[in-house]
Amino acid sequence: MSTSRRDFLHMSAAGVAGMSLAASRLELRSTHPQSALRILVLGGTGFIGPHMVRYALQRGHTVTIFNRGRSNTHLFPQVERLIGDREDNLESLKGRNWDVVIDNSATVPWWVRDTAQLLKDSVDRYLFTSTRSTYSDFTQIGLNEDSPQHDPDPSAVDERRSQGYGPNKVLCEREALRAFGDRTLIVRPGLIVGPGDNTDRFSYWPIRVDKGGEMLCPGDPENPVMFIDVRDLAEWYIHMLENSTVGIYNGLGPEAPLSFAEMIYGCRAVTSAEVSFTWIDTDFLLDRGLRPYRDFPCWMPARGDRAGFQRFDLTRPLAAGLTYRPLAVTARDTLNWHKTRPVERQATLRAGLAPEREVEILAEWHASPR
Repeated sequence: MSTSRRDFLHMSAAGVAGMSLAASRLELRSTHPQSALRILVLGGTGFIGPHMVRYALQRGHTVTIFNRGRSNTHLFPQVERLIGDREDNLESLKGRNWDVVIDNSATVPWWVRDTAQLLKDSVDRYLFTSTRSTYSDFTQIGLNEDSPQHDPDPSAVDERRSQGYGPNKVLCEREALRAFGDRTLIVRPGLIVGPGDNTDRFSYWPIRVDKGGEMLCPGDPENPVMFIDVRDLAEWYIHMLENSTVGIYNGLGPEAPLSFAEMIYGCRAVTSAEVSFTWIDTDFLLDRGLRPYRDFPCWMPARGDRAGFQRFDLTRPLAAGLTYRPLAVTARDTLNWHKTRPVERQATLRAGLAPEREVEILAEWHASPR
């Protein structure tokens, strides 16, 4: 399938125009909070943590970071840093008080159990970063926060036995709720993207568009796609904490349904590279062993047991104040950040189709009878 020049110009103009909305969007949040919070961030130096710490500091809050002290130790020299380990060393958290905890780092439920039980009487609220992967049935379109989740074995917590990413996160949520009850805030993001994302899952697309040439695009251009800019997630977290928000919220976007073609054109809007898009049939790709979300990050064919994977109901997060940067801003900033990385890292992405494989598949597609 080819893209007409009229369609391309329309989408590009929309993407560039969207960038001008960023200033007015940020202006809506220019007022300062009524009182400063004392925030403990578990983690804080990975991908999403620094954005949250940075924004919290901008808002006038006091931040303490707790982690192992092994990565990005140069960040935030003005911030108190507590050294410990979620697995077996929480000593530095004892005898301290904070207003809120942001738990971004827990991947197994006993980490949440131990930390939440330790802090439940010395912290007012607990914000846990969960995941869309807690849901058990993606055949449903319009999943919301009350949709069925996995039902893992609770004995796995005491046995320190992992049951996989999604089930583990379900147990993490339960441990947070068990300790903090109605003082708990749980957010279930989907794919988190933007500057600083070393997984390259979204970054692959603006990077690939910027390289130019004939570009392979997967499946149906109208296939839905959902993700969230890490900065939108970070700002939303801090504002919910300022507003004493509790409960459970999905952390996905954008607000208006986004097709895969619109995502690609949004990336095209921020580069001057000469590029053409060739859309290749889903079954043609799957028959050749190409994997959604790996060879084509962000892409999940909307059918079968993944029909609803990219079609969530956003009523609750929007009501809780979640807003979104324009796609063009996310694409531009991600691409600019990528170009600051070491040359060898720029040349070796951790997600996306290898260049030589892309050339092979395009050649096969053009040679196939259709």
